[in-house]
Amino acid sequence: MTRRKKPRTRIEPRLDVPGRGTRPSSASAGARGRAAPARRPRKKSGSSARSRRRTRRGGGLFGFLKTVTYWCVVLGIWAGIAAAGVVLWYGAQMPSMTTWEIPDRPPNVRIVSVDGTLVANRGMTGGEAVGLHEMSPYIPEAVIAIEDRRFHSHFGIDPIGLARAVFENLTTGRISQGGSTITQQLAKNLFLKPDRTVERKVQEVLLAIWLEHKHSKQQILEMYLNRVYFGSGSYGVEAASRRYFDKPASDVSLSEAALLAGLLKAPSRLSPARDPKAAEKRAQVVLQAMRDSGMIDDSQMTTAMSAPATRATAFWTGAEHYVADKVMEELPGLIGEITSDVVVETTLDFGLQKVAENTIRRLIDENGKKLHVSQGVLVSLDNTGAVRAMVGGYDYANSQFDRATEARRQPGSAFKPFVYMAAVENGMTPDTMVRDAPVRIGKWSPSNFNDKYYGDVSLSFALSRSLNSVAARLVSQVGAKSVIEAAYRMGIESDLNNNASIALGTSEVTPLELTAAYVPFANGGYRPFVHFIEKVSTPEGKVLWQRRSGGIPRVVNARVVGMMNTMMSRTLEEGTGRKAYFGWPAAGKTGTTQSSRDVWFVGFTANLTTGVWFGNDDNSPTKKVTGGSLPAQAWHDYMAAAHSGIPVASLPGWSGAAVQPNFARRDDIGTLISSDRTASIPPEAVGENETAPPRSRVTSILDILLGN
Repeated sequence: MTRRKKPRTRIEPRLDVPGRGTRPSSASAGARGRAAPARRPRKKSGSSARSRRRTRRGGGLFGFLKTVTYWCVVLGIWAGIAAAGVVLWYGAQMPSMTTWEIPDRPPNVRIVSVDGTLVANRGMTGGEAVGLHEMSPYIPEAVIAIEDRRFHSHFGIDPIGLARAVFENLTTGRISQGGSTITQQLAKNLFLKPDRTVERKVQEVLLAIWLEHKHSKQQILEMYLNRVYFGSGSYGVEAASRRYFDKPASDVSLSEAALLAGLLKAPSRLSPARDPKAAEKRAQVVLQAMRDSGMIDDSQMTTAMSAPATRATAFWTGAEHYVADKVMEELPGLIGEITSDVVVETTLDFGLQKVAENTIRRLIDENGKKLHVSQGVLVSLDNTGAVRAMVGGYDYANSQFDRATEARRQPGSAFKPFVYMAAVENGMTPDTMVRDAPVRIGKWSPSNFNDKYYGDVSLSFALSRSLNSVAARLVSQVGAKSVIEAAYRMGIESDLNNNASIALGTSEVTPLELTAAYVPFANGGYRPFVHFIEKVSTPEGKVLWQRRSGGIPRVVNARVVGMMNTMMSRTLEEGTGRKAYFGWPAAGKTGTTQSSRDVWFVGFTANLTTGVWFGNDDNSPTKKVTGGSLPAQAWHDYMAAAHSGIPVASLPGWSGAAVQPNFARRDDIGTLISSDRTASIPPEAVGENETAPPRSRVTSILDILLGN
């Protein structure tokens, strides 16, 4: 049997095992020949292995920082690209830059008195626009110190301030600082809504850069200070200065400027009208910032911080604002829509206005609680119908309701002059005798005060004593229709009831119209047009509207006026209105309604006609106040001051053989006023129809000749 051969094992060439006698492939041969034999690897120590592992993992701390830096750069690049995209996107939504322009500031209405004194600023801003040179230098310095310390060096955006604000907000965990510059705030106020969105912020930045490119720093700061909100309805530094300090922005002190600048953080919350302590505390922060910025020194800061805290009313104060409201009500009818700043010259005498306001407030302060009187009105007109003073209530800050022009109240006996005028026009005279006794007209039986009657009396005596029974008889004789016609002719405009009770003034009227209806008695029988405005012009002097002096119609015969003045002058001399007497030829009438709810005195001289009312808004009765007490006293005090230093003038008189008003023509009117105050009768002493000892009169030669 043939022996089977053992199969031969094939040895394949290996390129990685040297020294086997095989030829290396040409692909593995180096340029210098064969590869050197491989050395046996040494055993690696543990430390070396760990070191290499760290190297493979990133190279230690340095490698870690390097990696972080790399990715931060990458992310920063992508964030920049994204931010640029957002800016481009929202920027594309905005109108073309060529159409951008600063919007006009809302128009301001400057209301001034006859001598140019500012009465009020009205409009959306509540104040005029003023230049930087027209305001206290402390104001822009204080605002820059607390709002934008690098205002003069940045380009509309402050990267340093923004970074500081971000850091502060992150470290405190709340938004305590903002990074907006003054330019950004102006951009927001001028063009944007107060929405907190990315779109609004991007647009704010773009607009701020545009503003800086288009306008100087001075212009930007001036626009900002004239438009920014300072709280309590005040926009701009002029409005705020008037509102909080009652002075123009040019007169603001360092401490006041710091207070204004401090309000910008939270105008409504920090307003001194709401929280004086918070406003003062914030002002001290501003002063510290001004010192740190080198704008003031330590002594200036200490002096300013020691200034008393500013306290402001919650609303405009001053009775002149009742007039300002009336002006704003009438202005559109004269010039149409108000689209730019205007100056309104009124008929108001600011000095008389303050006298009127102080008189009403003082008498209510002194007697209000005791006599249950909370409101008062005073209206004063000259013979042309120009309103020289008007007080529409005790305090405008607490109530802006104008009782002089809007509140209708019963005039009581202050309406009786129209009853007597109708009687005189029907043939009676001051000497006509009438019966004062109980009277019944249908189911109506009016009675005199305290049910006291005098029998047969003259018309003049009856009016001076305000006898109700006589007034009722006169209406019965001449007819209520004649009385109503006479009242309308003189200037009453409210609806009047056609019944006998009109004799006692039961139909309601406003104080302004009742006072205006007495003016024809003062000027000789002419009814003027009641007005508040004389001229409207632009700040540059261009006249937009001016009152033209037209013809004033005569509404009552001069002889009738003379007889009425003769009778009504006795009211002040010896009748119910003796407390109103102040040494001038004057006439008037008291008025007291049922339960003393409304008490009046309306009277006049040859220069002014003035009406006074006291009462309560809720129509509650006063404590037995009469027209001859508080209203007559207020009329006396106001008219005495208004006529101080003015030559005495007589009223239009009557040449008949009746009692004439006779007054001494003294230069020393002050002496007469003082003696009259001393001899004045207490409010409780004389009622509306109560008889009192006649007042001593100055006797003239005419009195002796006439047997008076």
